[in-house]
Parts: sequence; C-alpha cells; structure tokens
Amino acid sequence: MEFLLTKIKENLNEQMLLLTISNPRKAEEIKKYNIRPVLVKDKLMFQSAAYTKTQVFHKNLKKNELVEELERLLPSYKQVQLQTVSSELTALINKKGKAAIKVKKQNNVVKAQMQTDKSHLLHNRTKKYILPEGTVVPFLKDLGVMTAEGKIVRTKYDKYRQINRFLEFIEDILPHLPQNREIIDDEIKKNDYKELTILDFGCGKLYLTFAMYYYLKKLKGYDIRIIGLDLKKDVIKNCSRLAVKYGYDKLNFYEGSIEEFEGVTQVDMVVTLHACDTATDYAMYKALRWGASVILSVPCCQHELNKQIAASEFEPITDYGILKERFCALATDGIRAKILEEQGYDTQILEFIDMEHTPKNLLIRAIHRKKQSDKKKEKAAQQVDAFCKQFGFTPTLWKLLQEEGEEGGTHDE
Repeated sequence: MEFLLTKIKENLNEQMLLLTISNPRKAEEIKKYNIRPVLVKDKLMFQSAAYTKTQVFHKNLKKNELVEELERLLPSYKQVQLQTVSSELTALINKKGKAAIKVKKQNNVVKAQMQTDKSHLLHNRTKKYILPEGTVVPFLKDLGVMTAEGKIVRTKYDKYRQINRFLEFIEDILPHLPQNREIIDDEIKKNDYKELTILDFGCGKLYLTFAMYYYLKKLKGYDIRIIGLDLKKDVIKNCSRLAVKYGYDKLNFYEGSIEEFEGVTQVDMVVTLHACDTATDYAMYKALRWGASVILSVPCCQHELNKQIAASEFEPITDYGILKERFCALATDGIRAKILEEQGYDTQILEFIDMEHTPKNLLIRAIHRKKQSDKKKEKAAQQVDAFCKQFGFTPTLWKLLQEEGEEGGTHDE
C-alpha cells in the first residue's frame, strides 16, 4: 500500500489526467471517486467527484489535503487507476492491503497531444472524448464522420458522440477482463494470459465494431480477437474488406445466426447491438454458456412479451397499443437483467445514445461476479418467476435456461 501511495504522490502534478478509486469493500461506501487536476486562479488544485448510486459530490482539494484523503480511502477500495500524460497505472488491492500494480506507457498519440494541450486542467472544461477530434482515425474518415484533417463533420456529430459513448462503456469494463499483467510490488513478476476473445453479434453497426477494435488494439495495446457475426451477406463482405484495408488482422466477420454459431468454445466478452427481438436472448444464452466475463447488450424490437401479456388489472396500459408496446419492451429488458443476476452477474441498465430507433436506448451491462452469492441468485430467480406468472410471460432466455436445467445441464461459474 505504501508503494502505491508513493507512486500516486509522485504523479500529483499537471501531468496527471485522472485518478479513479473504485470497487468498495463495503456496500455503504461511495461507489467511485474520480480525481483530476484543475487550475483555480492559476493554482493547482485537485477536483474530487464522489459517486453514489444516484448522486455525485464535488470538492476541490490542495495536494496535501488530497494525500490525507487518499491515506484514508485506499484501504477501503479494491481498485485504483491513475492516468498521466506518459503512463497508466492500475492497482488491485487485496484484503491485507497489498497492491498488485501494473504500469503501462501511454499511447504516443495521446502523449503528444496532452503534452501540448493543457485543456485537461481547465476547471470548466469541454467534454473529452476517447477518440479526440484532431487525430485522424481511418475508419471514421471513410465513414464520412471525420475529414482528412481529423475534424468532425458537422452533420455527423451525433454519430461521433455515440461512438465515444460506446467506448466509454468499454473503458469502464476493462478491469473486469483478463489481460497481460506486469505486476510491480516488492519485485517484478509477469503473468501471461491468452488473447481476449470478443464476440460482436449483429455487427451491422460496423463503425462501433471497428471503434472497439481500434480502441482496444491500437490505443490500449490489448491482445484481442474480435469476431463479428451478422445475417446479412453484404454487411459481412463490406466489414471483411475494411478489416483487410486497415490491417486489422484479428478482426474477423462471419455470416450466420446467433443461436447456431459454434465457432468458439470460450469468450471473454459478448456484445450485442440491436440484435432483434429474441436474437438478444440467444446471444445472452450463448454468453452464459461461454462463461463470458462481460455482456454488453443494446436490445431492440422486443415483440415477444407483447404477444403473451395476460393481466386484466393492467388494462389501462394493455388497451392502448403504444403503452402496451413500451411496457412490454421495458419488462423484457428488466427480466433479462434479473436473469443475468440469477446467473451470477452484477447487472445495470444504462442509457445509450442512438439515432436509428429512439433518441435514448437502453444498454444492459452485466459483469460476472467473482464471489457468488446463492442468496442473491435465489432472490433474482424468485423475482423473475413471480413477475412472469403475474403477466403470463414465458421469455425465451428464461425458457432456454429452464430447459437446460431439466436436461441436467449446468453452468460453470
């Protein structure tokens, strides 16, 4: 712990970008702290943002005040990430206070930009995007989102924001994926992990698939393989052509349905973007069978429950088509989230920017729990059962899991 605190103190200067303290040991603790340097009347301060489930609290601290705060906070949290202009430090802290630390050099593009750009120190700064304007990204240029000079085309700002919002979700789950780690503590050790495998079902939104590969492989340096799957032959042909053009040798695309895909035996992350109706259920079922560490799903066209609902006491909703459709769509995704909890995942439903359907879509984010709670899983199962019985629902994902249980199948936790 002392070594970690020393490394942080060494970087409390204008070269620091962001310090994140997360994963509290106790449920009542603040969920996350984001700390960044700011200039207040030309004096270097550190702005701390403390996140609860529903609120965020800000305060500015002097360097010595921040150090005292860190000495108090670090023992209560399991994870620390420190980003600076030149490097990125990630630390995992065990119960005994011993920190396993990984230090990685910052991408040269980011380093060069941040050394000349001091905007990260502004107290009221503009939004910082993962793919910053001014840096040419080949696939964004070819898609007409960006000019040859790296400027965002004015009419494409919505798509540009959507891509960056999606990458923020990817950034948030990185600590939950296995990766090559260089651990620095009393001595230097190295653990080797195989490449990460990511399945992207319904990859028709090819700019998000390419953005994910570019971010993880080119900017973050992860050893990854991304497999894109879609039913449309022309989509697969176009995606494959672009992957070759950009030299993305570990980005592969295949034509086929989600439920029939058998190309892999284990997957680290499953992504589904607008897999229509029950295709989302089959994608989640596959993810569970593969033991995926992370599931990211943006469902659409939730028609299944609309045809099944039978609850006379809810006629003020079910008698009106548009209300019935919206209710059943929300019920579908709520049930899916609870089923994932029953299967051992911590699940959230978040807003995701989208232009083709509704102004704001929902993203289901599920992260596999390292420590399983039978009580939590049993409670989630009871909630799903009670809700489905009340409305006469038999959702596909629940049915697939129950059929598997009847056949004696089990899920490896």
